[in-house]
Amino acid sequence: MTYAEATEYLFNSVPMFQNVGGAAYKEGLHNTKELDAHFGHPHQHYRTIHVGGTNGKGSCSHTLAAILQAAGYRTGLYTSPHLTDFRERIRVDGQMMPQKEVVSFVENERTFFEPLRPSFFELTTALAFKYFAEAKVDVAVIEVGMGGRLDCTNIIRPDLSVITNISFDHTQFLGNTLRDIASEKAGIIKEGIPVVIGETTPETRKVFLDKATEVHAPIRIAENAHELIRSGMKGSHRIYATRHWGPIEGELGGLCQEKNTATILAAVEELQKAGYHILPEHVRKGFRKVCELTGLRGRWQQISDAPKVICDTGHNTGGIAYIAEQLRRMESPCTHIVMGMVNDKDIQGVLKLLPKKAKYYFTKASVRRALDENELQELAHAEGLEGRAWPNVECAFRAAMQAARAEDVVFVGGSTFIVADFLAFLQPQEA
Repeated sequence: MTYAEATEYLFNSVPMFQNVGGAAYKEGLHNTKELDAHFGHPHQHYRTIHVGGTNGKGSCSHTLAAILQAAGYRTGLYTSPHLTDFRERIRVDGQMMPQKEVVSFVENERTFFEPLRPSFFELTTALAFKYFAEAKVDVAVIEVGMGGRLDCTNIIRPDLSVITNISFDHTQFLGNTLRDIASEKAGIIKEGIPVVIGETTPETRKVFLDKATEVHAPIRIAENAHELIRSGMKGSHRIYATRHWGPIEGELGGLCQEKNTATILAAVEELQKAGYHILPEHVRKGFRKVCELTGLRGRWQQISDAPKVICDTGHNTGGIAYIAEQLRRMESPCTHIVMGMVNDKDIQGVLKLLPKKAKYYFTKASVRRALDENELQELAHAEGLEGRAWPNVECAFRAAMQAARAEDVVFVGGSTFIVADFLAFLQPQEA
């Protein structure tokens, strides 16, 4: 079996949320516990940090991993979804797991897991936990897939839990109110384990405080610490003045990173209390080189200048609000937006946030959940957003580049999968 055959098997033989949405969601931890027992409870052989929330959990997970790597820890990192290669989900010290490990897992273990009929994410989580044990990591940063309470990553007993924020996403599974969603996310708060909460609202704060009290978990609200004094931009990097860590240069330039940074710094302080040897220089290196150290892509990633081309994986109202504000602050003569979404998001909520003066290139990603570009165009026109529909990301991007002048901005986003298709299109050129 080749690597291509192994990934094709994983993508098509078990339900994959990326492709089919709700049909891939399996409530409960039965399969996860069966897989975990089969592999000898591998997550018990290394320390873990659990990161959940609606937006920012990927950036926070990668930055925490980069800081731990800078501090000399052999660090596993499990995130989702991937952009162009399945192995992006499972890294050790920034390096994707070898292709042969994926092939071996499918070839040797399918006789066990096929009768279970696990979801793609259940199977991938088992693979990640197993690989981290075999790679002898010191610590693994584990990003929650969806929610928290019933997420299959929730079998770990971490040194620290982190919940970045709560916004409306996956409401068909997590609930239609912020309180309901927060209750699901709070499921990763465990007995006696410290938890850092990044941002709260009055209704979500009570959920987190009540849950922490119930399970005797020390709780810290990062936004209360007022650690950040100010922030600004230096080229494509974000510069922070902090109260206790000195100046920090962040490689991730998105406006949303201000809130993420406060969350990460609070988490680092909790890890220090837990015995991690992390110095200010490790923190600064982790922030400054997070993409280099971990392979992170797609977070306000600048591809080129003249015109300035940027992509970002923000895909719900919470993430798009930051993106729209940052585009507004750039004050370019014309903003060209290559836009696509999947069909289970709050599409109208997102469209209401986008700048009306921009030129739009509506398109769809190469996943089955992608919203038809013509339907998106109609919905967008109803919100005062003007533009043409294009059948795929490559066509839409080429049209935007043809229309853009050197001083303009071209933004690509609306969905993780739009960014994935965009980066896949660019890769032959980058090579």
